[in-house]
Amino acid sequence: MNSPVLTQIGTVFIPVSNIEQARDWYCDILGLQANGEIQFGHIYVIPMNGTGIVLDSKIFSEENIVKTPLFHFNTENIEEAYQFMKKKKVDLITGIEHYHYFNFRDPDGNHLMICKC
Repeated sequence: MNSPVLTQIGTVFIPVSNIEQARDWYCDILGLQANGEIQFGHIYVIPMNGTGIVLDSKIFSEENIVKTPLFHFNTENIEEAYQFMKKKKVDLITGIEHYHYFNFRDPDGNHLMICKC
């Protein structure tokens, strides 16, 4: 069956309370320069390979905080990624599970995941 809807994810929106602080935090854990433009006063597009991530402070509210990871960041070395996040004092929710993933929270409480793929 043909569909005009592609089997691709373009971007994921993450609600954040403070766009500047969120930009700095996400860029820090991803090893990126936090020098991109904040658009319209509330949006920051993280430069990613593949599916994009958009931080958006306009959509933030307590009820919009993501309580289950909707995606995962990839890593080639789960142990190294875990120690890196621990050293950065990231709020780790789990230890390394089944030798290939762990969950953590961003400063707003959004649940995220890193997975060895």
